[in-house]
Amino acid sequence: MTEHDSLSDQLGGVRGKRVLVRSDLNVPLDGTSITDDGRVRASVPTIAELADAGGRVVVLAHLGRPKGEPEERYSLRPVASRLGELLGREVAFATDTVGPSASSTVAGLQDGEVAVLENVRFNAGETSKDDDVRGAFADQLAQLGDCFVSDGFGVVHRKQASVYDVALRLPHAMGRLVATEIDVLRKLTVDPQRPYVVVLGGSKVSDKLGVIDNLLGKADRLLIGGGMVFTFLAAQGHEVGKSLLEDDQLDTVRGYLERAGQTGVEIVLPTDIVVDTEFPTGDREPQPHVVPADEMPADSLGLDIGPESAQAFADAIRSGKTVFWNGPMGVFETPAFAEGTRAVAQALTEIDGLSVVGGGDSAAAVRQLGFDEDAFGHISTGGGASLELLEGKELPGIAVLER
Repeated sequence: MTEHDSLSDQLGGVRGKRVLVRSDLNVPLDGTSITDDGRVRASVPTIAELADAGGRVVVLAHLGRPKGEPEERYSLRPVASRLGELLGREVAFATDTVGPSASSTVAGLQDGEVAVLENVRFNAGETSKDDDVRGAFADQLAQLGDCFVSDGFGVVHRKQASVYDVALRLPHAMGRLVATEIDVLRKLTVDPQRPYVVVLGGSKVSDKLGVIDNLLGKADRLLIGGGMVFTFLAAQGHEVGKSLLEDDQLDTVRGYLERAGQTGVEIVLPTDIVVDTEFPTGDREPQPHVVPADEMPADSLGLDIGPESAQAFADAIRSGKTVFWNGPMGVFETPAFAEGTRAVAQALTEIDGLSVVGGGDSAAAVRQLGFDEDAFGHISTGGGASLELLEGKELPGIAVLER
């Protein structure tokens, strides 16, 4: 069998079988309203394919970071409702994960029907570091299914019960979403078309140390923006005012700058910065102004790359045949500090080659700023997973499927 066979064929037929599907439905909520349903939409093709083949589909997912016990604000109920709308079919909802509601809901499914179980992280066994505790929860989950499909790319870098341990206990297959993600992201790590340009933003250098380390031997250009840029500027001896700064990473960053020169990788830093004296809040009108990157006032903090830098970044991106972007260039949620991120996103839609948006805040920015998602080569659903893949790490949720 290959991943191009139907999921039903890969599992030896699913009609009448209970198919556990680990999806990524971890969406942002405002109360019970979903503010970005991108991950729910991305989960639909696999679920629909299995239901159409006669499977009794049981969706496992998490939302937020509950502490191993139920919290109403992290309930998947509104997400299950949205999934039903997108599927165009009724979706049953179990109010627990492995308790009486889950058992009766699953038992009541007919061929082609779909149910969502409550947040798997309401059970401490899901994320336990103890193999036995995690395994005991996985045993309970496995009793609800006859086979397993892994389709939550945003969690495949986690060794968790519903991602890893269930796959050890049931016949399994890789879902359409995960297969597509792996296929696209491996094009970034195995002989990418050149020039290969990587754009990294977001708040912290420490979140992306492994990626930078790995890319210094692979990328042609590395563009650095977002909050992490201030550690780079400080490493060069520049004043960064009240900007986000990781003092403990200064030596590491100096090492990266030195290595880049030795390996021929061009690290591109902003030449101008949009600053304000305070972080944007709802009760204060932003007061942005542009300063040279090496002349930041001591009483200001950087909140976006400046217009000159945005143009330079866009030009560098358009020169690429393979471009990966992870992390916004500034506080894009506030219009006054969104233009750097907008310029990067726009340039990605214009390249003659493969453009990949690396999930997380970058994917949210694309949608919030009104871009057509089809204008990008690929928008990943998993920020952390995509970064770990680019680091060259083994992802437990993928490795277990390939045993």
